[in-house]
Amino acid sequence: MTFRRRILAIAFAASVGLTLTGCSTTVSMQPAEAANDPLCADVSVRLPGSLAGESKRWTDAQATGAWGDPAAVLLTCGVTLPGPTEARCITIGGVDWIVDESQAPRYLITTYGRTPAVEVFIDNEVVSSNDVLDRLGPIVSGAIPAERSCVESQSVLPEG
Repeated sequence: MTFRRRILAIAFAASVGLTLTGCSTTVSMQPAEAANDPLCADVSVRLPGSLAGESKRWTDAQATGAWGDPAAVLLTCGVTLPGPTEARCITIGGVDWIVDESQAPRYLITTYGRTPAVEVFIDNEVVSSNDVLDRLGPIVSGAIPAERSCVESQSVLPEG
């Protein structure tokens, strides 16, 4: 192969690579403050290729995950730990989750009692939040140990 043909072949291969790369969209996300925690890396490497029927997509931030096009599920590891709250706490997949229902039917759901905390934003019009949490729960519990669990306010407040 002549030098000129090699250059043309390399240029062609590069242009095909750029064209193919341009077809895939990356979900732009912000990393959490503790995204570099090694336990977040354990969560990240275990994230499934599909979730509730939605395919995983590339993200541009450490310790994040996204599924669906447009994204119906967004996961961020290393978020600020939630403190005591009156928000609903549910246990699914072996993990306690605090549910922020202020944007229903889109829910911001955060692990409770695990450091670092994991936050999942779910569009419940596209996917079932129960299916998502049922699949993510074992991944989170396998990577981040529980330090405490949710309790009902009646069990910690005196009757009066």
